[in-house]
Amino acid sequence: MTDPTRWNTETDDGHSEWYAEHFRTLRADGADLDGEARFLDALLPRGAHVLDAGCGQGRTGAALLARGHDVVGVDADPVLIAAARVDNPGPRWIEADLAALDLEAEGITRPFDAAILAGNVMSFVAPGTEPQVLRRIADHLTPEGLIVTGFHLEMCDRYTFDAAVGTAGLRIRHRFATWDLKPWPAESADFCVTVLEHANN
Repeated sequence: MTDPTRWNTETDDGHSEWYAEHFRTLRADGADLDGEARFLDALLPRGAHVLDAGCGQGRTGAALLARGHDVVGVDADPVLIAAARVDNPGPRWIEADLAALDLEAEGITRPFDAAILAGNVMSFVAPGTEPQVLRRIADHLTPEGLIVTGFHLEMCDRYTFDAAVGTAGLRIRHRFATWDLKPWPAESADFCVTVLEHANN
């Protein structure tokens, strides 16, 4: 049994329902919700196998599917997984904790070409599980597979994250200050986008 995530312990009752409705409203208003998907799509060949880790209501996975990729989404929140299945049909959406990720148990044996953790996912994992989360995701990748993360620096300590990267047997390939490739380090940067790869590559 894994520890409760910060998503469970640090948000109010009804937050998941609000979150799903929030993105429905943004989509209805014509907001651009595809920035993370565009970023990852540029790194991949067409038809890549992609893990949307901490998928929420499925906006990023759906955008990757629309760009020709085969997508599996995972989130520990049953409310958000239910919303993903209704709002963004197409990818396979699975309720699971990233710290104990075992997709072979779900019948998914094909390794992933990449995993994306958009929407501050690393900010909401259980405290101290950052290396475990990254390691479990990395174990589902091809040897050349990539992990892409993005988070606000006020929500996730970059130095804790970087230490977890090394502990998980990964290394940093690229880092940017935004999903649209603003260089890192940036003056007064408040966001961090990181591309990770296996350390033995």
